Amino acid sequence: SLQVFDDEGKDVTPHPLFHSDPDAAVPRQAKLLASSDCSGATGSGFLSFPMHQTGGDEQKKSRLLTSHNLSDVQVRPEEIKEQLTEEDLDRRVDIYLTETETIWMLDMPSVVASVESEDAGRILERNKIYVDICKNRPGNDRFAEKMMQTINGAAKNKEVQCDKIVMEDKGVVVTSWDLYDSFNVSEIEPASKGEATNGKSSTSHTTKKHDETASVTSARGNITSVTTLESAALARTHKKEKNRLEAILTSEKFQQDLFFMERVLMENIFQPKLAAYRQFPVLIDPSVTSDNAGTVVAVKEAKQEEHDKGKKDKEEQKEALIDPSIMSDLNKPVEETVPPSLEQLWSYTCDLTKGLNVSSMAWNKVNPDLLAVGYGAFDFKEQKKGLACCWSLKNPMWPERIFQCEHGVTALDFSMASPNLLAVGMYNGTITIYNVRSCTTTAILNSRDSSESHTGPVWQLKWLQQDGNTAEDDKRERLISVSADGRLTKWLVQKELDCTDLMKIKRAGSEKKNLPREKERKSLVLISRQAAGMCFDFHPKDTNFYLVGTEEGLIHKCSCSYDQQFLETYKGHKGPVYKVAWNPFSTDMFLSCSADWSIKLWHQNSQTPILTFSSTTTVVHDIMWSPKSVFIFAAVNESRVEIWDLSVSILDPVITHSGNPEAKFTSVLFAKNTDCLLVGDSRGEVSVFELQNLAASSSTKV
Repeated sequence: SLQVFDDEGKDVTPHPLFHSDPDAAVPRQAKLLASSDCSGATGSGFLSFPMHQTGGDEQKKSRLLTSHNLSDVQVRPEEIKEQLTEEDLDRRVDIYLTETETIWMLDMPSVVASVESEDAGRILERNKIYVDICKNRPGNDRFAEKMMQTINGAAKNKEVQCDKIVMEDKGVVVTSWDLYDSFNVSEIEPASKGEATNGKSSTSHTTKKHDETASVTSARGNITSVTTLESAALARTHKKEKNRLEAILTSEKFQQDLFFMERVLMENIFQPKLAAYRQFPVLIDPSVTSDNAGTVVAVKEAKQEEHDKGKKDKEEQKEALIDPSIMSDLNKPVEETVPPSLEQLWSYTCDLTKGLNVSSMAWNKVNPDLLAVGYGAFDFKEQKKGLACCWSLKNPMWPERIFQCEHGVTALDFSMASPNLLAVGMYNGTITIYNVRSCTTTAILNSRDSSESHTGPVWQLKWLQQDGNTAEDDKRERLISVSADGRLTKWLVQKELDCTDLMKIKRAGSEKKNLPREKERKSLVLISRQAAGMCFDFHPKDTNFYLVGTEEGLIHKCSCSYDQQFLETYKGHKGPVYKVAWNPFSTDMFLSCSADWSIKLWHQNSQTPILTFSSTTTVVHDIMWSPKSVFIFAAVNESRVEIWDLSVSILDPVITHSGNPEAKFTSVLFAKNTDCLLVGDSRGEVSVFELQNLAASSSTKV
């Protein structure tokens, strides 16, 4: 055996990779080492060449075997045993390594060429020709239009259930003279009159022929008169029947029966959703068959099994990665929390409200199931006739009362002392009061008769009853309005609407200072010294104080005792303030939203905002505090509805709901007695959402 040593004397003899077992059976000779191809030492099945070691005195013979499959390799024993001479070892052997031909599995030629390539000029010329052909393709011989066959869509069958068609057979016996008289009734009537005249004249002239003619005419006239009497009798009978049917349809009892039947149908249709709204258990329809019920149960069980299986797999993966020493702590039961969400129950909409913008909403103070909704555009260019509707939970498909308005409705509110009175403010500055108890749609009071009526859009209305500290005359309920003409007005409802101004909102002067070496700024000429009022809200405990939001982005704190100056001015918004709202629990805090995409939380003793919430880059139209929690409030911007919970996060809302991209959310309102939210949009829909898994905090301080 040969051994190879390096310069340091270490044994570096390479070990063979293959050891032949003399006791093993000789495998089948492969095609690679066929007898016809294995005569030379450099066959295609393997490659062998000598290596000359120059570092030591020993030499070793080495062979390299290559093959595609080791099971097909066979080593010939006669080659292993042969001895190489010194000449063979010193002989120079040339080895050539080559690559096989490349096999392309996927060849996608590029559609982009470099401007420095050889074909760049040709490609640019071809593209130019194609552009010219596209421009001049009408009437060009090089452009041809061809038709192609497409796959036909699968046919769909749709079944519709309709009322049963009732068919009746009616028959009338008619004689030949009835047919004759019916077709010639227009000719017989004037002829009978003329013949009667001729008959009278013929009696004065005694002529036999004329007597015979008169006798024939009189007989024919008798037949015609009988037919006319029968037709008149049938007409009277038909008229009586028609009057009787009209009397039934217009009767009060029939109208009341229809009203009750409508209520029953609405209750059957919306029972599950109304039960969810009132937080009652949902009743199962007894008409559902046992097969359908079994199918529903099977589907629920399958979903539960799939959920349990996925949960079990996750637990097994966690156990495989966690140290067993701490598994005892993790095996304790943990309550699974479900994230809060909004589920839509139904929408208040009908053909009259489609395409109209929902501008305001208000609950009735006595009946919590009665909702008033105002429809009117906010922009001057989109103005058209407005609408005020009273919706009931008992019929979500059609309003109970509909009041047509000459201008767009911008604000409305129900009275507290007289819940049947609904005040409506319009874009032209008019305020009207309707009696919803009456079936007539005529306004009982209108501010057009007052000389102090608003000259700009009425952006907000609210009925207010002053505290007991005021005089007896001031304890009566007042209607407060704010308008774009810069006036906050108090209206007294009597035989007519009389008003006095609580505050004339003055514009704030510009506080920009001149820079060094800058010329003195010229004073701006104002069209009006009053700032447009956008919103207001009275303090929940002391109604003598109130907040006013303006178009300048300022919020003023005012008092009913002073009508010339503000108590405080809060600066922070860069656009018009659309809504201000005191917190009903923590009465030192209030919220405001603006066109500058932000919502701000204020303390009445600080002129700068405490927190600013800005989750989107759209206008925030409306906000409202939750009536059940000090931390929760809702906001609507043009793209989505947001529910914020300050006890959970002050950075992101806990619930977001995006609507139809074609519609913009405009107003929001919490339900009084349930965990539901109402949202109005620019398409005339008022959507009712259920707040799910939103826990209210017991704290009363922010």
